Amino acid sequence: MGNFQEASDLESNVSISARRFEESPFIERTDCPGMVRGVYAGRYFPISLGEDHIEKYWRLRQKALVFDTPEKPIEISGPDAVPFLDHVLARRVASMTEGRGYYAIACTPQGGVFMDGVIFRLEENRFWYVQADGPFETWLMAHSGDYDVTISDPNSRVLQIQGPTSLEIMKAASDGAVNETLKYFRSGYFDIGGQQFYVSRTGFTNELGYEIYCNGAKTDHLALWDHLMTCGAPHGLEFSSCRAMTLRRIEGGILGNLTDMTPDMTPFEAGLAPFIDMDKGDFIGRDALVGKDTRSCLFGITCKTETPASGAVVLNGGVAVGFVTAGIPSPTLGLGVGYVRFDAPGDWVGRSLKMRLPDGSTHDTQIVDVPFFDREKAIVRGVDRSIPERPTIGTQA
Repeated sequence: MGNFQEASDLESNVSISARRFEESPFIERTDCPGMVRGVYAGRYFPISLGEDHIEKYWRLRQKALVFDTPEKPIEISGPDAVPFLDHVLARRVASMTEGRGYYAIACTPQGGVFMDGVIFRLEENRFWYVQADGPFETWLMAHSGDYDVTISDPNSRVLQIQGPTSLEIMKAASDGAVNETLKYFRSGYFDIGGQQFYVSRTGFTNELGYEIYCNGAKTDHLALWDHLMTCGAPHGLEFSSCRAMTLRRIEGGILGNLTDMTPDMTPFEAGLAPFIDMDKGDFIGRDALVGKDTRSCLFGITCKTETPASGAVVLNGGVAVGFVTAGIPSPTLGLGVGYVRFDAPGDWVGRSLKMRLPDGSTHDTQIVDVPFFDREKAIVRGVDRSIPERPTIGTQA
């Protein structure tokens, strides 16, 4: 089941028991009458606040936003933590240094994508895997029988501060401890407002940004929130729902688990071959991946006349050859963009194809590589610190 966050989803809601899923510890600061929430990794998160999400998008690109995100860290510790993680994940874990983060995928025994996330090495035999949507803690427990490991939930809620002024905000919030020396996908413990937090130079926007990992009941969450907002105010920090994040993550080529990639596709088909270490030894799903076509089936799609929508059919000469997994209006590019999953690999990039939307209308599209801009990832790595100008005429939702 996909975790869709398209505009139409805001009008398709049901009531659900508030005790069924984890409440945010920041809800006292973020709740508002217009909030629409979703569930991700068993946690509530704000999909919309009724805000102008295009304005929030430009705040993200020109200043900074703080997001109360539902991503869920799982702790794996013990004498066999390294061999266990090397068995469960398709990425080589043994060579990680402390404070390093890796994007890592867990495959099914059939070679499909089960989970993606970021693994951090906190200590020699202690790791956090920050999972996407799905029952990963149960999966880890099911495969841990032959290993001396402890799998636990640190009850860490994650705040993301993203945008070009995020570095200045984090400097102010940490009395200068978080600075330029903390590089992309690096992490460590820092004092923020008198509390200790694990902080990483990562995020879900492909903008310069940071993630702050809380410590369950040990954290005074509201004091943290107030401290960050006070430190961030001079640098333009605002709170946002995840609508602006969704726009930017698709522009940035970031995939959503269970939405853009599913267990019935291999990581190769998802375009993630660089993150699969086939030469590291055995891991779950490796045997099934041996000999598989390593070409991608997932690409970008652009449309000048309409926004790609999940489920839209992509046609080549009137024949269905793929479908759209997710789409958004790109405020920066001024057109609709999204991901298209083809039925088979091929020379799709550069092709002009048709897209039939769920309403039956047909539109011309172009197939492109992702990300849709900043292919060198100079923004997220902090190399490009320029502030983008807002187009006078752009795509609106």
